[in-house]
Amino acid sequence: MVTVADRLLTVNQVAERLGTGLRFPRRLIEERRITFVKVGRHVRIPESAVEEYVSAHTVAPIVLRPASAYLYRRAA
Repeated sequence: MVTVADRLLTVNQVAERLGTGLRFPRRLIEERRITFVKVGRHVRIPESAVEEYVSAHTVAPIVLRPASAYLYRRAA
């Protein structure tokens, strides 16, 4: 949800925050995969929308068991 206090970022600022080129945030906008605001002919993306996008696409690491647990198995 976009609030009035939410800072609106330009496409350049979003690309910089995500560490990508300009094309990626523009594609997110075109495909309607991120919330954006039209200000006249300009497009702005709320800061909260960028945070939501990042948190929704964050992949948690897999926790593996130590290798030693596999070394000492008994045969059935």
